[in-house]
Amino acid sequence: MRKVFITGTAGFIGFHLAQLLLGEGFRVHGFDGMTDYYDVTLKQKNHQVLRQHPNFTATQGMLEDNELLSTIAADFKPDVIVHLAGQAGVRYSLENPRSYLDSNIVGTFNLMEVARQLEVGHILMASTSSVYGSNEEMPFVETEKADTPLTFYAATKKANEAMAHSYAHLWNLPTTMFRFFTVYGPNGRPDLAPFKFVDAILDGRPIDIYNHGDMYRDFTYVTDLVRGIRLLIDTPPVRPDNREVPEGDSLSPVAPYRIVNIGNSEKVRLLDFVEAIEEELGQKAIRNYMPMQLGDVPATWANAELLRTLTGYKPQTDIKVGIREFVAWFREYYAK
Repeated sequence: MRKVFITGTAGFIGFHLAQLLLGEGFRVHGFDGMTDYYDVTLKQKNHQVLRQHPNFTATQGMLEDNELLSTIAADFKPDVIVHLAGQAGVRYSLENPRSYLDSNIVGTFNLMEVARQLEVGHILMASTSSVYGSNEEMPFVETEKADTPLTFYAATKKANEAMAHSYAHLWNLPTTMFRFFTVYGPNGRPDLAPFKFVDAILDGRPIDIYNHGDMYRDFTYVTDLVRGIRLLIDTPPVRPDNREVPEGDSLSPVAPYRIVNIGNSEKVRLLDFVEAIEEELGQKAIRNYMPMQLGDVPATWANAELLRTLTGYKPQTDIKVGIREFVAWFREYYAK
């Protein structure tokens, strides 16, 4: 039985990935800090669901607690590590940047040290489309430069990519960084736009629409995302011979290291997304149009050809289908 150590299993993406792996016969150990960045009750319920599976175990702890993290991981002896925990949120990084330094830099370093010491077969770590920053040429491709992050959140994720590359090179540690685009779906985080929109519309409260609605996002349904991660687990990068890298591959010429976009590869106008939610709810939103927020970008759009080349898989859930599933979960969970 293959063993996967996942950080952030009580969170949105980690919960769905753990469910998928457990369903396929993996043994999973989760490590989660249960921080109060958003509703801890939702996280606790996610772990309650996972604990019903006999092959799931979990530890509550912070990545910054190196002694606890190292002890738990050494006892579990994972074949693979998937790192999804960390301080999330673009806007919150304007208010509390130090939390990103502690979690996303120190915590990630601790986990990389664990992976090095245990000589795991593959470590996969979450990055973000936010690292593309001020880049304007779209769709975003993994091989283009991403040196102009616009928020400290994005900067910490870009730093994670650089840190991981050095470890891959020095210790021959197979490492895959995946760049997420706008993820949504059941069990979604309360700080994300789909959750905020549905909650406010049902309560008759206004929703904030930034840049007066002139924004585009590559909305990626969560089950599509975790399917991509699952397939990448079985696709560890290999240090290339003679520094020769296939065209279009983000594989490092000097390390078993690769960056992969996971997105729906479809640029959706924010107002179209709002209208799809309104249609599903059968209720119109009270719209509060606002200027662009500091650190935000007008558009994100993934080129996910590398993911398809590596795994044969392409995320493709239509937003109307994804919104229907999210709204159904939301209504049931909150009895609205």
